[in-house]
Amino acid sequence: QGQFSFFFFCPQILYIRVSWPNSMVPLPPQPRPACKSSGSLPKELSDLTHLLHWPPTPGDAGDLLASTSPQTSTYHLRDRSQASYTLGGSLEAILVARDHQGRPKTCGGDLFRAQLLGPHLKAGVPGDIQDLENGTYLLSFPLLWAGQAQVRVQLIHSSEAVRVLRGIWRDQWATVDFMGYFQGPTGYEEIVTCNVNPLLTGEEESTCHYKDEDSGELWFCARPPTLPCNSLVGHSSGHYWNHYLGFLSPRQPCHPGIPGPKPSGFYHQDVWHSLSCSGRSFSTVDSILGCLAGHVVHMMGDSTLRQWWEYLRDTVPSLKPMDLHTTYQTGPLMAVETARGIVLHWRAHSWPLRSLHTPVASLHSVVRELGGLAGGSHTVVVLGLGAHFTTFPPSVFVQRLAGIRAAVAALLAREPRTLVVIKLANTGYKSVYGSDWFTLQVNRLLRAAFADLRVAFVDAWEMTSSLALPDRIHPGQLIVRNEVNFLLSFIFPST
Repeated sequence: QGQFSFFFFCPQILYIRVSWPNSMVPLPPQPRPACKSSGSLPKELSDLTHLLHWPPTPGDAGDLLASTSPQTSTYHLRDRSQASYTLGGSLEAILVARDHQGRPKTCGGDLFRAQLLGPHLKAGVPGDIQDLENGTYLLSFPLLWAGQAQVRVQLIHSSEAVRVLRGIWRDQWATVDFMGYFQGPTGYEEIVTCNVNPLLTGEEESTCHYKDEDSGELWFCARPPTLPCNSLVGHSSGHYWNHYLGFLSPRQPCHPGIPGPKPSGFYHQDVWHSLSCSGRSFSTVDSILGCLAGHVVHMMGDSTLRQWWEYLRDTVPSLKPMDLHTTYQTGPLMAVETARGIVLHWRAHSWPLRSLHTPVASLHSVVRELGGLAGGSHTVVVLGLGAHFTTFPPSVFVQRLAGIRAAVAALLAREPRTLVVIKLANTGYKSVYGSDWFTLQVNRLLRAAFADLRVAFVDAWEMTSSLALPDRIHPGQLIVRNEVNFLLSFIFPST
């Protein structure tokens, strides 16, 4: 049993209505057939509207006083007469969203995050939030430890802010651009704008087209003034465009293909306890080395996945990083432990990638890398996708997922003993370029794309939203350690 106190906390989030003339909204390029990949997603992914359903917000988006306010919104226990709660049961509350004048909202669509916290026990678990689409929300929390607890609810985005984000994501073809570096035989360099759509390069009549021969994905750069298209040697971030917005753990060992419960786990004494399988705590260097012995781990994704490589490098002294003379931000990076036959790789997924000036030759697509793996019981593949795709509409990410899903399916077909782990995107973004609302949508697509394949998931979204820690796109070591421990639980499960 426990005592419960409720409080709201929310950063002030402002939004400004932004509109663009129709002539400025580019249309997607007509796709060309891929040479080697016929990747396709499950049939249900063809209906993005169904997968990404979010309640619409009526009214004038410019009326700030009519938007949801964390100061005036209220809550009450669903069963107000209940005086005590039992370990293993659940707590339910009704949240009533109100605007800045205290008026109850009549529609849903707000993005809330809820946690049940036990500060004295360093415990925490994410709550489930059901949008009843009438201005009220049902909050549900499993009671997984004994002792005092308190509910924390954050308003991440009002429904009005979500409407602006949705418009940007679906209607604008990008919110960032990139730089392409072309070099002539004498070292002369020309720099142009590149992007996922030729209309976004600023030179729609004259562009260089690049196609990944493994996945069929297209990339475009404005044609340089004098140098040929095949002289592209470098890539980097460009500019952000001018948008504004203001219990006990189960006993079964961890293995791919386990259905993900909701919530997927909880923290107790700063340790993540999975509710899907018996995760382990690899608290010593020897336990980590024993788990990784004889394995080659290929990590491919963004910088939040690079944090896993860095954690293992920094935690295990005998894992020696190799200087591959590459751009650290994009890789490839490698660390080895020769005595136990351990190899850890990390490399960034290819463009779109917000990065420092990087050799194009280093930007290998995930599909290309997966196609070159024989697989086997010694091979671990970890994919971390999402953060760099929030500046584009969902169709761009869906196309990337189609190619990667086909490559993963082919890898598991030729060698089913290969372990493939999908790291979901974590919380921490609060802008039109990267928002928790975008991330939530991206994670829905990630789960749907790999749902029917025998892969494992690490739910970084819930692992970064279950403790009273500052929101950071790059979470601190406590979170990273728990994420890596859960990964290791799939490599070396308990018996």
